[in-house]
Amino acid sequence: MQWWNDFVAWLLSDAARPWLFTAAVLFASVVAAGLLSAWIARRAVRGLVRQRDRELRNAAVAALIDAATEASVWNSLTPQEQVLSDRAVGQADIQVRLLPIRGADVAADWASHQLHELKRASATFGYQLDPAVVEFRERLLEWQRHPSRTRRDFRNDLERWRAQRNDPAQAVIAEQDSWVAEQHHERYVPSPLIDQPIAPAAYDDAADADTGPAPLASTASEASVEESDARR
Repeated sequence: MQWWNDFVAWLLSDAARPWLFTAAVLFASVVAAGLLSAWIARRAVRGLVRQRDRELRNAAVAALIDAATEASVWNSLTPQEQVLSDRAVGQADIQVRLLPIRGADVAADWASHQLHELKRASATFGYQLDPAVVEFRERLLEWQRHPSRTRRDFRNDLERWRAQRNDPAQAVIAEQDSWVAEQHHERYVPSPLIDQPIAPAAYDDAADADTGPAPLASTASEASVEESDARR
């Protein structure tokens, strides 16, 4: 117990004050360095996360814009190319919906509706799709820069389209789309009359037809020989 009394007496003495001040400065320095390191590491991690989210968003938006370009000429694509394009659009739609951005699902719904409209309009002859593709691109780029502000515009468009869905003319448009898709599919279906092999009987008949006149020629030659002998 004597050593504890001596230690307390030393702490309260004037000789211990410089040591106590140095220890307090060192402790405060270590705590401040730790807090500063944690703050810097947190900012760096946040920067990496934001950069990764920005790259994912750029990739998804670029895929949707490329899909809009293909949708503008949808009626001229083969069924195999249409399947590949739909798969790319599906992957881009999932990427947009999984983005950690508020209202990403609204942007994905808006892009899906616009792509469907571009596909339907591609079957209309004389329809200029370049302005529609440019508008689609600019709206998505604006959403990429300002997600919160553009989300309201997307939601208003979706509500307006949802109200127009009950229009009786939409049923006629859906039937027209089905007819166009069926005609496009039939255009790329191979005809059953193409590359049909010739029956073997045809070759036999052709061979018989070629060998038919031969006996007549031999009979004529024998008659000419007999006539020449008679003259002699």
